[in-house]
Amino acid sequence: MLSYQHIYHAGNLADVHKHALLAAMLDYLTRKDKPLSYIETHAGRGLYHLDDPQAARTGEAAAGIGVLGAAFAPDHPYRRVLDRVRALHGADAYPGSPLVAALSLRPGDAMHLAELHPQEHAALVRTMAPHAAQVRREDGFAMALSLVPPTPRRGLMLIDPSYEVKQDYADIPTRIAAIRRRWNVGIIALWYPLLTAAPHRPTIAAIRRDAPEALVHEVHFPPVREGHRMIGSGMAVINPPYGLAGEAARLTAIFAALAPQPSA
Repeated sequence: MLSYQHIYHAGNLADVHKHALLAAMLDYLTRKDKPLSYIETHAGRGLYHLDDPQAARTGEAAAGIGVLGAAFAPDHPYRRVLDRVRALHGADAYPGSPLVAALSLRPGDAMHLAELHPQEHAALVRTMAPHAAQVRREDGFAMALSLVPPTPRRGLMLIDPSYEVKQDYADIPTRIAAIRRRWNVGIIALWYPLLTAAPHRPTIAAIRRDAPEALVHEVHFPPVREGHRMIGSGMAVINPPYGLAGEAARLTAIFAALAPQPSA
């Protein structure tokens, strides 16, 4: 299925959660004078304009980055990226994860992005043209398996499917296990939505059985509108970098102001 376009959800509360963690991980990795690889399996278009009618229609950005943007200090890695994107692309610009990564990486780091949707892929190519990125229109998991172990071997992979295909929940642990067998030192970050029916629970339980050291962080928030099924955001990180638990704790406190956080 290729109907999903993230423009309707760009800048929402789940994006804030996901991108703040991603920026923090890349900030840590780029402190060391060693090159790294960044791989993203479901990249989207990379750059969004929140004044676009498609973005404004759902109200998710207003309830997301519009509310929480001020919660990040000027020196926070996520805030630094946001400020750079706005300086480059306008006050209503919002970065997707490929642009968060591109503005966090250094010359000499490698970047590989996959996006299947034809219009999203075309937009991603335009967005990433100023950056040193390999952009492919192919299945993201197929790309990931073809690349690992990447060169440089040190690095991070973000897996962020749309979950349009419900079978993704069942297939993802097996796909991650295959990637880990080839790239046991890689940081693998899986984003997933928290929906009212909780389809993520077996997926995360399987990942925890295979990778007990994984950091699993979830935040909960009120539905953005009546009948909306997403009530939170989750990230499971295999081989989490040093300091990520502290960043997760700070995000828990930020999101707690929106809604009480259930106990784990």
